[in-house]
Amino acid sequence: MNVRKVCKVRHCNQFAAGFIRFAYKKRNFIVKYAVLLCAVQKAAPKAACTRPENIGLNFMDWILESRQMQIIWEYRQMFLTGALMTLKLTTVAVLGGSVLGLFGALARIIRFEKGGVFLRGIAWLLRTLSLIYVTLFRGTPLFVQIFIWHFVWSVALVNPADGWILSGDAAAEVRRNYGPLVAGVLALTVNAGAYITEIFRAGIQSIDRGQMEAARSLGLTYAQAMRYVILPQALRRMLPPLANEFITLMKDSSLLSAIAVAELAYVQSTISGRYSIYEAPLYTVALIYLILSMGLSWIFARLEKKYNTAHQR
Repeated sequence: MNVRKVCKVRHCNQFAAGFIRFAYKKRNFIVKYAVLLCAVQKAAPKAACTRPENIGLNFMDWILESRQMQIIWEYRQMFLTGALMTLKLTTVAVLGGSVLGLFGALARIIRFEKGGVFLRGIAWLLRTLSLIYVTLFRGTPLFVQIFIWHFVWSVALVNPADGWILSGDAAAEVRRNYGPLVAGVLALTVNAGAYITEIFRAGIQSIDRGQMEAARSLGLTYAQAMRYVILPQALRRMLPPLANEFITLMKDSSLLSAIAVAELAYVQSTISGRYSIYEAPLYTVALIYLILSMGLSWIFARLEKKYNTAHQR
């Protein structure tokens, strides 16, 4: 066989193998792009595909002249405000859920080395309460929890007549102006706390017991060893699942549109209800969620690469 043909065949095989490896690494992005392309192609008029030389021109004309796209452009500020509200809700919920998750995880693993029956009883009670909390909020749908918070628990906590936390004119003002927002934030926070509890528990228990024993042998108390030795190592391992929880919660925040919280999905439902159009608003919201998810994934990937020692080796 000719040498040039052999080299050409080998070069083609190497190129094909490299392309397959690249496609496998980027498979998630390719699937998302294909779905988005199919959605845009479905929304575009069939005339844009009749003549190949006019595909780009006809598609841009459809973008500029379409009534739905004109409405989207008119309400661009509402979409931006809704996206910012979605990020704010997610950030507050994750921060609050992290506090709940930390206490819940410590309650699950706490052990009293010294003490009688009383302290052991307290430890058992904390473990039981944490387990009930995690089981309850992980075992029920978030959509149902949102309605329970909005129509039952928030009414009991903030009520002009006899609220447990707030009552009188202040309670009436809060419920009138911020009632759905407060209920939505509480629902997302408590739900996220249940999942983050398990993330923290698994991260702390993944650290070798010798780390705690070495810290205690140096004279550190249990709290000091947990703060200065165990938690810094565990947080590096917990970063990927915490990032996944953040992105998942951001997408789940769209459920708050059911109780009229002015986030991204609520903007879409408002526009669709006012003008009886669905394709362009839905595609726009899906595209914004996709951009936010990809941006957050990139940020967390950078953080993981920076702080995770496994990537530095």
